[in-house]
Amino acid sequence: MQLGIIGLPQSGKTTLFNALTNANIPTDNLGGHMQVHTAVVDVPDPRVDELCAIYKPKKTVHAKVTYADIAGIDGKAGKAGLPGPLINQMASMDGFLHVVRQFESPVVAHQEGSVDPLRDIESMDTEFILNDLVMIERKLERLTEEHRRGVSRPREEIQKEIDVFKSLQAVLNENLPLRHHKFTPEEDETLASYGFLSRKPQIIVFNQSEGQTPPDYKSPHPDTFVIALPAKLEMDIAALEPEDAIIFMEEYGIAELAMSRLIKLSYDLLGVHSFFTAGEKEVHAWTIKRGTNAREAAGAIHSDMEKGFIRAEVISYQDLMHFGSTAEARNKGRLRVEGKSYIVEDGDIIEIRFNV
Repeated sequence: MQLGIIGLPQSGKTTLFNALTNANIPTDNLGGHMQVHTAVVDVPDPRVDELCAIYKPKKTVHAKVTYADIAGIDGKAGKAGLPGPLINQMASMDGFLHVVRQFESPVVAHQEGSVDPLRDIESMDTEFILNDLVMIERKLERLTEEHRRGVSRPREEIQKEIDVFKSLQAVLNENLPLRHHKFTPEEDETLASYGFLSRKPQIIVFNQSEGQTPPDYKSPHPDTFVIALPAKLEMDIAALEPEDAIIFMEEYGIAELAMSRLIKLSYDLLGVHSFFTAGEKEVHAWTIKRGTNAREAAGAIHSDMEKGFIRAEVISYQDLMHFGSTAEARNKGRLRVEGKSYIVEDGDIIEIRFNV
């Protein structure tokens, strides 16, 4: 699960990356050159701590999110399109954190000469829409020629593919990102190798100065979340020793770092949740797509478990917390035996029975 941090130059992308990952990457402007830094972050989840308090495991594994700080977008590619290496890097992401500058600075000038967050959001949307439109138009040209020749595949099959790309073209021609299109399973199969940028879910991050009020903005696009935070302040707190960070937060009345909320929001953005395996050896949070069944969830642990799946023994997180132990939950009849088609719920504690 990988999210790309994007935005115009001097928007604070690297500052946000440092705050999220506790890295120390220089925040100098890279002048439009593509450069990528990546780091893996634990997803904050108090349920993991509660499970550890019960089982006292030798090892604890949180769910993970990978962030990639992607430099190289300046909002000026237009119809010429983005550079190929940059497109390839962004196409590999599952979604984006779009950092939008709200802070003012007499030292760090905005490339447009003024700070206007809503203008910058529109600029990035337009960049992605144009990029996807160019890709689709080129594909339609090739498909139309293939349909005319009609020698490599049946024309009916080619026409179906043309219809798919024309439906996407129509959305983009309305100046809408592809997040507005409802993709069918058949379309997903056809488009599996196309990493359309405007299709990927986004979190818009208003990067503020401390004390600024966020703009009154709600994205008109689906699969788009919005959050506002002071990335510089949070980066400075993240760089402190844990004891000093606690004192600082208490002094300034900061109950929770916005970075924790952003990481949780990143997790939600991609339509995933966690189930747990828990015992004295290990408490482990596993990431699965919502709607995943028990057999597929077993595969997230190990392919042999999916292959030889027999059943899943399940306790809900709420029941375990109420009864205090697996044994007591079992005695009270709250341990359930589920088959392969059971849809795993967020927070389920599961033991897989399998045979290979």
